[in-house]
Amino acid sequence: MDVATPNITFEEEDSQIQISGHPLRNDPGPFDPSVLYDQDEHISSAVWEGLERGALRCHEHTSKLEEWKLTGKQLELVEKAGFKYFRKIEAFSLDNQLISALVERWRKETNTFHLPGGEMTITLDEVALNLGLAIDGEPVVAVELEDSSAIPICEKLLGKKPTSSDRRGGFLKLSWLKDSFSHCPDVAPLEQVEQCTRAYLLYLVGSTIFSTTSGNTVPVIFLPLFEDFDKAGKYAWGAAALAFLYRALGNATSKSQSTISGCLTLLQCWSYWHLNIGRPKLNQGQAHDAFPLALRWKQKLSGLRSKCDVVQYRKALDSLQPCDVEWQPYHDMDEIVPEYIKDTLILGRSRTTLICLDKAEKHLPDRCLRQFGFNQPIPQDVPQWKGIDGEADQSKSIASSCEDWSKHRDQIVEGDDRVDDNEYLLWYSNITRKFVGRHTSLESMFRQTVAGMTKMLELAKTLSRDDMFLVNQKAVENIKNILSESLKNPFSNSKGKLPTKGSKKRKLIDI
Repeated sequence: MDVATPNITFEEEDSQIQISGHPLRNDPGPFDPSVLYDQDEHISSAVWEGLERGALRCHEHTSKLEEWKLTGKQLELVEKAGFKYFRKIEAFSLDNQLISALVERWRKETNTFHLPGGEMTITLDEVALNLGLAIDGEPVVAVELEDSSAIPICEKLLGKKPTSSDRRGGFLKLSWLKDSFSHCPDVAPLEQVEQCTRAYLLYLVGSTIFSTTSGNTVPVIFLPLFEDFDKAGKYAWGAAALAFLYRALGNATSKSQSTISGCLTLLQCWSYWHLNIGRPKLNQGQAHDAFPLALRWKQKLSGLRSKCDVVQYRKALDSLQPCDVEWQPYHDMDEIVPEYIKDTLILGRSRTTLICLDKAEKHLPDRCLRQFGFNQPIPQDVPQWKGIDGEADQSKSIASSCEDWSKHRDQIVEGDDRVDDNEYLLWYSNITRKFVGRHTSLESMFRQTVAGMTKMLELAKTLSRDDMFLVNQKAVENIKNILSESLKNPFSNSKGKLPTKGSKKRKLIDI
């Protein structure tokens, strides 16, 4: 589906080009802050002011997953718990630069990417397709555990106590899990098989969909969810993974944040499917019939991946054209998708609340209906939503979110062919952040200004003052003095000097 652009007209009265009712100007927006009300705290504001944080550190600890050797009995339990397909993905090579640029476009106010042609997001159906995880079922909630309870829980469900060096409070080190449980004997009794499998599942989710920024650890609070493998298989793990990723993306948009966690494999695959930016070329015939679909991007790529940094990816996203967006990339893959997953894909259009333990996030596909082949109307308002995490009355909030999730099959958003995308785009141009980076960097603008001032000084020095009135002679002399003083040290002012290119965070001189 093509994305229409806002009408551009020329107003003779004030001789200014008008786009969406606003003069064409070097203002990224939003002009109407009612939707993106946290703009001042968003990383895009810092970037606009010349503050670069560089690439985010991406916490997804998948490199050791292939070292786990599972027996046939273990594989049966993994399938029963709902991770039959997901476990196949294992290690995935992340593009930190691309992920960092995508984060700059993410808005936690709407849980969507604000791109030049409109909003897009990662929806539940895409979780099921790319990861093979269930998006229908019971919400993933658990009882809060005290740090001290990690030891008895591990002893009960893993048959082994972690030492003080094997854990950090309520977090278990992934290295301890791998070293202690990654090789289960073929002739092991059922109890040991179950213990090793629980350890594997805890390691799997802790290194991927629930990875944290606290290092190579996993919260022990997930372990009781694998006590009963049949019960574990009834959880909506995919919905929990998306809630966790939404929260991680929102946290990463903060100016002060330097890391990101969650299922970054899903984020990167989503970008590859939808956006022709940083997308690698695949070898012919590789993994085109593999499920889950993330495996298609895991295979060996033909040629070298283009080496782009955050700024280059940012510029590409700022200038994204409709032809660079693939709104419905999964249309020809019915044959490789398991039937039980096909039956749940409609939940991609469910306007509901996603839950992961003590976190709840809004799933708002009504803002991205073009991803489902519909025209996009102006979406309904989203109440100012900070997400649930650590609130005083958290139990009631989670209960309310669970109630909303229980209705997720009844909250499917429908499309309307009578809707005109142009009305949406006109509205969107007023409420969005149009671009993240400046067309000309602050450093470049500063150097242009210095060059201009230098030429002005040279010109002032060549002027003959013999025929000037005294007042004009004094004016020229004042101009020369001001320019000379300003150009003595153009790379510093009262706020500091222009940092070197290697600085991790640098703020260019104000102009």
